[in-house]
Amino acid sequence: MAALLVATGERVVAIQSEYPTEVLGANTIAEMMELDAALRAATAQKLMTRGVTIFRPETVTIDAEVSVGPDTIIEPFVQLLGQTKIGEDCRIRSYSVIENTDIADRVLVRQGCMITDSTIGSDAMIGPYAHIRPDSEIGESAHVGNFVETKKVKMGKGAKANHLTYLGDAEIGAGTNIGAGTITCNYDGVDKHRTLIGENAFVGSDSTLVAPISIGDRAFIGAGSCITENVPADALAIGRGRQVNKPDWAKNQGPLCKQKK
Repeated sequence: MAALLVATGERVVAIQSEYPTEVLGANTIAEMMELDAALRAATAQKLMTRGVTIFRPETVTIDAEVSVGPDTIIEPFVQLLGQTKIGEDCRIRSYSVIENTDIADRVLVRQGCMITDSTIGSDAMIGPYAHIRPDSEIGESAHVGNFVETKKVKMGKGAKANHLTYLGDAEIGAGTNIGAGTITCNYDGVDKHRTLIGENAFVGSDSTLVAPISIGDRAFIGAGSCITENVPADALAIGRGRQVNKPDWAKNQGPLCKQKK
């Protein structure tokens, strides 16, 4: 550019830059990645001067528009992307990827979580290995545990889903406990439907909730149930086959008995 300007009779002068990376070119992908690393290192340094602890900052990816409150700890190999906002006194553990998400104060995000376009309330605990998909609202002091997936879910204060669960197109009231292996069956092959669960309800492990459906406050769902009808407040719902025990079946008719014969 300098040569072209001189050739047209324009005046060209040199100005010393305080930061050399500001004027470096990116003529190859490798050069572009070098500049990206320098800019990200500067972002991490700025956050650390504001009271954020970043372990192994060279391993962390933080976009320029991300904000992080003081006393928050970011562990190695974390990615904070887009317009993510993280409050004070949080801990983001290794290998978590957080994009365009608002996280309030004192939140713990355990290892390997993916969180996108969502909000996390104060004192909540997420993960490990949770997948918080877009439009999820995780309330204050709520727990979303290992291998739990949410999508368009609103969880009230203190609600818990700690293990191996899919929650989609659902609203879950404060204090409700969702047992391991629970599934909200929100898709009928054509349309999506909502599941509404009241406050202080208890959903037993391995339950399937076939939407559209409503479960009232303080209701109980027996473990292993397939629930297809609304459950009133304070009710117990059980939707499973009765257990039948056949005495001596294994001894007289079971596979091992047949092998002996």
